[in-house]
Amino acid sequence: MKLKRIVELAVLAGVGLGCAHASHSGTSDLDDEETTSELRAHHRHHHRGGVNQFIAMSLDTLGEDDAQRPAIEKIHAELDACMVPTRDVAKQLTLTYADGIATGAIENATLEGVIVELNSTSAKAYECSTDALNQLHGLLTPAEREVVADKVQAHWEIWLQVNADAEKGGQEKGGRLAALAEDVDLSAEQLDQMSKALTVAFGRAHTWESKKAQAHVLAFAAAFVFEKFDARTVAPDENGRLSAHGARRMALFYETITPFLKAEQRSELAEQLREHANHPHIITSAN
Repeated sequence: MKLKRIVELAVLAGVGLGCAHASHSGTSDLDDEETTSELRAHHRHHHRGGVNQFIAMSLDTLGEDDAQRPAIEKIHAELDACMVPTRDVAKQLTLTYADGIATGAIENATLEGVIVELNSTSAKAYECSTDALNQLHGLLTPAEREVVADKVQAHWEIWLQVNADAEKGGQEKGGRLAALAEDVDLSAEQLDQMSKALTVAFGRAHTWESKKAQAHVLAFAAAFVFEKFDARTVAPDENGRLSAHGARRMALFYETITPFLKAEQRSELAEQLREHANHPHIITSAN
């Protein structure tokens, strides 16, 4: 799937970030860098249930028929309810990052227990949502099921891009370090120092097998478009590991770069993370 198509599909998902929804005619402003940036930031900071999050984020622009929309919103609410435990743990984790950055030191080891809990709650989120997913499948037309499957894959592609930088410590546009540089106005010297430190840190980190997570996402997408579908047949094993990987990578990133930040930059970054942690999860209706 080409990046342009990925961005188009993801923007069409209407993720509830305050971004403008695309119209039902299928048009979208692919040149809206702010919208794309917000979407990438969302997937970079929020690890709230693996593929469940991708599914829930793919429903806002479905249901052109006013009679159909309430049923979709009800299912959306059920999916959201299944992710509440994961969202609470993820919020706790992000606030812990923020507190550590503000004080100038993050101890990654102290976060591992919370990340293990995030893994567990994310895996349970999919198991909790199987009935709602089966109801959703029965409600949608074949064409709408394909739209959901495409959007889920689009969100996965963007999630993977922002949670697995092209190079360890890389400064490529759209990567985590480049985003940080814009967020807190890093100097060239700080960028160089952080890049070198991140290269070492990520070089030592445990390798995560993204192919297993991708197989899980693709298995859901492939199964969902068929006439007969049972969410229970899609193994949720990678759901938790996907969330845990994103959280561990974020923890290691902030632990590594914090010593190179100035006091005012730490304060600014901590406040930004608190805003992410407290971002409301809103069900929005289609335009």
